[in-house]
Amino acid sequence: MTRHFGVLIPSTNTTVEMECRLLPSSYQAHIGRLMTSRPGQTFASPRDDDLDYQSRLLGTAKVELIILAQTSASVFVDDYDEIVTRRMSAAAGAPAITSAQAIGRAVRALGTRRIGLVSPYSETVNRRAADLFARKHGLETVALEGFGATDSYAIGNLGPENARNAFARINRPEIETFVVPGGNFPTMAAIAEWEREFNKPVVTTNQASFWAMLTILKAGDKVPGYGRLLAEVPAG
Repeated sequence: MTRHFGVLIPSTNTTVEMECRLLPSSYQAHIGRLMTSRPGQTFASPRDDDLDYQSRLLGTAKVELIILAQTSASVFVDDYDEIVTRRMSAAAGAPAITSAQAIGRAVRALGTRRIGLVSPYSETVNRRAADLFARKHGLETVALEGFGATDSYAIGNLGPENARNAFARINRPEIETFVVPGGNFPTMAAIAEWEREFNKPVVTTNQASFWAMLTILKAGDKVPGYGRLLAEVPAG
């Protein structure tokens, strides 16, 4: 049986579709692209009309779930996740979740709360993300580091060594899980190696989105090779 889910991404994203292909062939992702609400600003939320239109189109494919895979969109407006998921769900006729929600829930599903936050974002966006995870999910950011990327194209070209080296710089015993937001930052192939080296789970935007899909659809499948979260698929 093929399971169908929808993923909304910024129009500039070049990574999410590639990482969706790592899922078993019985899971089919259908992608909608969104223009930013503030042209030229990489981390702005999507345009409302694009969000509604693309959600409706994905609904016609009878997707079982729709995901907004743009974690940074959630950090600038209070209750953005709650508002946007209601709109996505109404338009698509299916449950909806944001990748920011998926990350927060995934960290808690792993039985952890204290995180090291590493992202392509600027310090300002990182601190907003840390505040969001604290307010909405009860996570404590013990340490954070960003790469200061200013556009999506730069993020898509970053190598996994950027995250690995940041983990090494900020690692300390209090950190229970490393969190790597950024749907356009390629991470999936590196997660298992990061976890072996640092002996801590790693949660990333696309990985957490896939975990949320598996748990919300009650699929019962596990996807080994991409970190503890997908190998174990703990209940959210």
